[in-house]
Amino acid sequence: MRTLLIAHDGAPLDREGLARWLGSFSTFAGTVVVREDRRRLRQRISRELARIGPLRFIDVLAFRVFYRLARAQADRRWEARQLTKLRQAFPPAAGPECIVSSPNSAGAEAFIRECRPDLVVARCKTILKESIFTIPPLGTYVLHPGICPEYRNAHGCFWARALGDDGNVGATLLRIDRGIDTGPVFGYFRVAADLSESHVVTQHRVVIEHLDAIRDRLLEIAAGRATAIDTSGRGSATWGQPWLSAYLKMRGRAFKPRGASLKADALKSEVSRLH
Repeated sequence: MRTLLIAHDGAPLDREGLARWLGSFSTFAGTVVVREDRRRLRQRISRELARIGPLRFIDVLAFRVFYRLARAQADRRWEARQLTKLRQAFPPAAGPECIVSSPNSAGAEAFIRECRPDLVVARCKTILKESIFTIPPLGTYVLHPGICPEYRNAHGCFWARALGDDGNVGATLLRIDRGIDTGPVFGYFRVAADLSESHVVTQHRVVIEHLDAIRDRLLEIAAGRATAIDTSGRGSATWGQPWLSAYLKMRGRAFKPRGASLKADALKSEVSRLH
């Protein structure tokens, strides 16, 4: 099986760590490295602002400031330790890299076609075009940081924790289709929620702590033995960026368990109104 990775520049656990991992059980064909320009960032900000409104967008920005001041440095050290472990566990990946501003660009498409992957693992924030995700005959798969269909779109692990849904903190292996995380699901990989760690660490843990199980599922897909999980009849919602107010309520429940369910219900109602 030939595999290819789509990853962001500046995300070494994906760009290097997962490339090494893929190369350990498949013929690694290469990496599409997404180095976004400021135009792409402005587009993402505009979409989020239109979706949740200016007041809630301030809540998003407040959380980002809090994270940068309180958690980012420690998380970078944690990520460096995990990358060291992956380097020790897996040999370097030999595949070439193609640096693009968007995984939907003509350059990315040409590179993927030239690499001829059977299966692609996409670790990017951009919704892929059909002309991209249909190139590999076995499909393009995401390791989504959230349990789908309940937690689609971004930061599902954060929102599961924020709502007290600790049993649904995990990653979903799904095949990309035309929707937003609506494709067939081939596996769930959960972890125990830990309030002492950041949402970034949790989102990494749900993947790197299950690499063997994810590898086995991808090999089953390649062999034609994998069966999609039936998700019919379950609730479904899309989720956006973390809010500082949601984080503070989550932390408050850790110290005030009495009435926690009422607070979680109120938060869920507010989130559902926006999503």
